[in-house]
Amino acid sequence: MLHTFVAYVEDLPGVLTRVASLFRRLNININSLTVGRSERAGLSRLTLVCEASAEAGHRIRASLFKLENIVDVDDIAQAPAVTRELALIKVAATPQNRSQLFDLVEVFRARIVDLTSESLIIEMTGVESKIEGLLEILREDEGRILEICRSGKMTMRRGHHLSSVLRAMGAGETETVEPGGNETQEEGLPSALE
Repeated sequence: MLHTFVAYVEDLPGVLTRVASLFRRLNININSLTVGRSERAGLSRLTLVCEASAEAGHRIRASLFKLENIVDVDDIAQAPAVTRELALIKVAATPQNRSQLFDLVEVFRARIVDLTSESLIIEMTGVESKIEGLLEILREDEGRILEICRSGKMTMRRGHHLSSVLRAMGAGETETVEPGGNETQEEGLPSALE
């Protein structure tokens, strides 16, 4: 079972080492890891994908909560969410195959972000299967792909707002999430946010 953990961590040295050490101790491989600034000052948003049983997923989430400098953790694998990945793909380009590459990029709704006499860089954002589809076609011509750089998965729940997000939106009273994952609604939540 694939688990996607979203954690808010303090912007301090050593936090990522603690997270990686936890997964090493649990003998679980990290498939994807993305860290960047969040909407909360002083906190980064960490998105981590791993494969584990449902029981191990609960254990991972509880263990992450116990780590120092981890403020909030959510396992959103089974929740409706928007997931994207970014890929930069450098391919060999000659005057003979350049127009073919331009057509391919257009079909996949990607874009060319750099062009030289010998190569071009394709930027593509989308779900993993879409990126894999482009790579599969590019690999048909050996030696065409020169370099690949991919981000980890970035995931955000659809329509579910944590209390801090609602406060930032100026919603006054907020929706809260109980530790068991059951949502409760407090008075004053605007109907448009229900």
